[in-house]
Amino acid sequence: MLQTILPGTELRVSRFAYGTSSLLRAGTEKQRADLLAAAYDHGFTHFDTAPYYGFGSTERDLRGLLAAHREATVASKVGLYSPGGEWQPTSVVVGRKILGKAIPAVSRPIADWSVARARKALSGSLKRLGRDYLDLYLLHEPDLSVLNSEEWLRWLESERSRVKYFGIAVTTDRLKGFLAANDPIASFVQTEDNEAAQGTGLLTAYGRPVQITYGYIRDALRRSRTDIPTILTDALRRSGRGSILIGTSKLQRLRQYADLADAVGVSDTSPALKQVQ
Repeated sequence: MLQTILPGTELRVSRFAYGTSSLLRAGTEKQRADLLAAAYDHGFTHFDTAPYYGFGSTERDLRGLLAAHREATVASKVGLYSPGGEWQPTSVVVGRKILGKAIPAVSRPIADWSVARARKALSGSLKRLGRDYLDLYLLHEPDLSVLNSEEWLRWLESERSRVKYFGIAVTTDRLKGFLAANDPIASFVQTEDNEAAQGTGLLTAYGRPVQITYGYIRDALRRSRTDIPTILTDALRRSGRGSILIGTSKLQRLRQYADLADAVGVSDTSPALKQVQ
């Protein structure tokens, strides 16, 4: 798959990145490992995860792939944690998620914006991933009103040996506050972009480049739209040199995404990029 260098970084990643938020639905541990290996074989070289995804299981699932392909890049997150912790057996995780449909508190994420908790979380993520460092470390849906950005910045800067780049992963309703405040914690932004969210438009309005976006297919299905290739083609064009998160458990889709990325290519002419040049 075509590669791109994410604006504002030296990270070379695939135009489509593999998101693991729903990886647990792919089946057994072997089935999940086979799916991740197939994604890499089809050109996905950037993988996005979080301690809350699969309650730590997706980070563990990525360990083998990352060990086999040291050049692959990975992003994890901090701030939202799993009820019961990130080292639960998969069978317990599945049980919690099923029960959580009736009793939401059983599977609801736990938010903690203390740096003390974050220090432990970073070590835990690295251990589960089998890595000495993260390419991207993103605050997971932070609340600007309760976040001590200065304390976080001091800590993240002190972790440069374990974190190459940091930023935020947020929905657009939260993103606007960070952009309006020009908060340095948002030096890198991963946000949703679709008919409802319009993340690229918001970034453009503040003269920011598009780095990583997500949320296209889920929004399309919600609107009963089936022209997914058209939607993703438009998304690739809007993203300029950015990367787009995609999650799928269907092996045949992986080649389709790779072909689509290669067909569209990479552009330096998106409105956001024009504003910052």
